[in-house]
Amino acid sequence: MYDDVIVGGGHNGLVAAAYLARAGRSVLVLERLGHTGGAAVSTRPFAGVDARLSRYSYLVSLLPAKIVRDLGLDFAVRRRAVSSYTPAERGGRPGGLLVGADEGRTRESFARLTGSEREYDSWRAFYGTVRQVAGKVFPTLTEPLPTRAQLRDRIGDEEAWRMLFEEPLGRAVEEHFADDLVRGVVLTDGLIGTFADAHAPSLAQNRCFLYHVIGGGTGDWDVPVGGMGALTDALAGAARAAGAHIATGHEVLRIDTDGTGTEPAEVVFRTATGEGRVAARTVLVNASPRALAELLGQEPLSPPAEGAQLKVNMLLRRLPRLRDTSVDPREAFGGTFHIAEGYAELARAHAEAAAGELPSVPPSEIYCHSLTDPTILGPELVEQGYQTLTLFGLHTPARLFEKDNQGTREVLLTATLAQLDAHLAEPITDCLAFDADGRPCIEAKTPLDLERELRLPGGNIFHRELSWPYRDADAGDAGAFGTGRWGVETPYPNVLLCGAGAVRGGGVSGVPGHNAAMAALGR
Repeated sequence: MYDDVIVGGGHNGLVAAAYLARAGRSVLVLERLGHTGGAAVSTRPFAGVDARLSRYSYLVSLLPAKIVRDLGLDFAVRRRAVSSYTPAERGGRPGGLLVGADEGRTRESFARLTGSEREYDSWRAFYGTVRQVAGKVFPTLTEPLPTRAQLRDRIGDEEAWRMLFEEPLGRAVEEHFADDLVRGVVLTDGLIGTFADAHAPSLAQNRCFLYHVIGGGTGDWDVPVGGMGALTDALAGAARAAGAHIATGHEVLRIDTDGTGTEPAEVVFRTATGEGRVAARTVLVNASPRALAELLGQEPLSPPAEGAQLKVNMLLRRLPRLRDTSVDPREAFGGTFHIAEGYAELARAHAEAAAGELPSVPPSEIYCHSLTDPTILGPELVEQGYQTLTLFGLHTPARLFEKDNQGTREVLLTATLAQLDAHLAEPITDCLAFDADGRPCIEAKTPLDLERELRLPGGNIFHRELSWPYRDADAGDAGAFGTGRWGVETPYPNVLLCGAGAVRGGGVSGVPGHNAAMAALGR
């Protein structure tokens, strides 16, 4: 008998375990794999190469400093020197938009690209409003779930509320910006792992945009020092230090509960040697709502919201040279390097994918972790100038890979790298390192790969469509799981959802884990 059994040792489950154990409760974490961390892990994917890459999730924005402080985590992030660089060819000459190096250079880059300072002034005004909203919304993520009306009052800006919460994001983008490239750069934050058009009436793109711009109250996306695995290693250490027991290689098969919470729940699991069961006063499930329904013996929920991304990890012997010689590659790849993400290009890619075809011009974005944090590379690799590249492709829904995942993956990877090469002075493949077996150091993951490896429904990195960060029964965003005071409750009093599918879940945040722990503690 434990006070709390946590199903799944991903980062949210570990956050919950650490909070509950520090509160003096007996805690058991059951993890199917042979290690903790879920999608937030660092691994050496290339044989014989001393490079620990953030294989799946890779940047940090939504993790509240409160969680790091509360749990005493030995974990740090570093700010990227540049926000983004977007290459563009205009008038037959290569150039681009550099954002975030400093205000003067950013203003100059906007003027050089667009011919005036109008777009930069609009950029400052738009993101000034977004930052004000972020400062109001982000602190609520670790508080009891507000109602829609309460959050609207807290924001206190009706124009901002309309722009972000009520009208399709495309309308705001088109109202504020005239340049196609600038519009596309803004829109991309609404499409990360989300298959939607700028004007989708579902507002899925708005919800995605919101979660990508509120982190820390600023929207900054930071580099985890030591890779993403450094966070989950610190969380596992904090949970164990507080007294939690973590059992890997334990796959949970079923949760039995009387539905009233008056009797302990039972969790049935399987190991390499057989089946077992354990009782718990509360069960916290760090898995998708769909997986939770199956564990409870219910009919599967509606078809999963499919993932729509291509994740590519690369190790390079050197950074590639750019066609735009006005920008140092260390700056261009130090932030987010946007590829084929103009506004019209994004719309065309979505339309093609919605019609069942791979985008003819696949959009994606890249960043180089090792420029900001070289600790993920062995000393010899650092000395020799090796660098990592992480690519995230957009508008590639799981349905496109169902007939031939491997073949389609290769076709898409080739097309995506070709779009990158269009802005380079040398092919990216000429810069790739090789592993101990002589193979190029590059790997790609489709939504179906993520579904198979991590059990993400449909390969969706958020476990389901992102929810609004408020409670509203009429919005249809909560469903059967992830409702109530903290956004983690279920119809079963002694079963809580602590994964990314909870309200205010998604991304590497620890927020669902924190909130489920608070619910279990009756706070």
